[in-house]
Formats: sequence, structure tokens, C-alpha cells
Amino acid sequence: MNNKTEVAMSRNSIILNSISLLFGVVFFAIGVINTFWGNDPGFGVFIVLLSLVYFPPITAMIKEKTGRSVPRIIKILLGVFILWAALGVGELFDKIDLMMADL
Repeated sequence: MNNKTEVAMSRNSIILNSISLLFGVVFFAIGVINTFWGNDPGFGVFIVLLSLVYFPPITAMIKEKTGRSVPRIIKILLGVFILWAALGVGELFDKIDLMMADL
């Protein structure tokens, strides 16, 4: 490959890792809120564990251990599930209000 292609692939990788990290942090925060201010701490821990898939070091570790990486479509579907569960079923905004009242 030529140098321009490698630079473009590197930039693409950095952007995708940054987006994945951003979603990981958001989903991790949703899990923490559900753990400490929800009525089901097990659900919050479950969301925290699912959010780990979005962190690039954890993804690299999974790929190293299993030889496979987590496909993007799985990450997208998992993200939709987390958002649906947190916003629809989990009443995230009510829990954020509870959290802000505690502070």
C-alpha cells in the first residue's frame, strides 16, 4: 500500500475508535446511574458490562483472546438495545432527576 492509503486508514481507525469510546463512556454512565439510583442494581451492572464492548482496549483484548473481533453490526444493535432499555423501560430521565436531587 502507498503512504496515503495507510494515513487514510489510520485516520479512519482513530475516528472509529473515538466514536466507540464515546459510546462506551455514555453507556457506562447509563449503567452507573441505573446501578446506584435505580430500583434494579443488577440491570445497571449488566449495562456496565455490556458497555465494556465499546472500549478499544477491551475490544483488542477480546480479539486477542478469541481471535475474533466484535462486528460493528453487533455493536450497533447492542447500542440500540441499551438505549431502548435505558430510555424506555429503565426511565433514565427519572433516575437522573433522583441523582441530581441527591447531589
